[in-house]
Amino acid sequence: MHVSPEPEKKRTQAERTQATREALVAAARRLFTERGYDGVGTEEIVRAAGVTRGALYHQFGDKASLLEAVYKRIEAESTERVARVVLGSELDSPLEAMKAGVEAFLDECAEPELRQIALHDAPAVLGWERWREIGAANGLGLIEASLAAAIEAGEIRDLPVRPMAHLLMGALDEAAMLLARDERPQSRTEVTEVLTTLLDSFAVDRLH
Repeated sequence: MHVSPEPEKKRTQAERTQATREALVAAARRLFTERGYDGVGTEEIVRAAGVTRGALYHQFGDKASLLEAVYKRIEAESTERVARVVLGSELDSPLEAMKAGVEAFLDECAEPELRQIALHDAPAVLGWERWREIGAANGLGLIEASLAAAIEAGEIRDLPVRPMAHLLMGALDEAAMLLARDERPQSRTEVTEVLTTLLDSFAVDRLH
């Protein structure tokens, strides 16, 4: 007996909306990485995404809001990868795990999409305050947890965690910005040395 195949289930409105958003974010992410925010027009984005211009404006409002969505996605994914290095580290020392996290963070900053979108386009288009807010929403919790673990292990001084985390995040942000604009081959080594020394300055044995 021949059994007719089940008709393909129609996607719900929510599923169609999500698919449209994902297509736009993916297309913009690729194009912004290749040529930068200013070098890409909305018509090219919607064509690459296979949607209409109206869909872009309905979902995001404008190109800047689409950039913000792309930046949020990149930051979330990048922070997750760094967190796996720090929290999944087999190192017994939380302080050494943090240093491994710094290396992982700097590796992320060298990636073309993060370098172009997160370190060039996002701060210029969204403004420093919004750029910083998104970055903090992703990375600040990881820094606070890492510092708290190092304090609990007796490796670093028992200083207030929140201000320490904000200052360390500021140092990491500045390091990322410097590396995005400094083409000297030794710049990564120099930045790593300074950040490592900064972490070591919190160490308890520095007091003795």
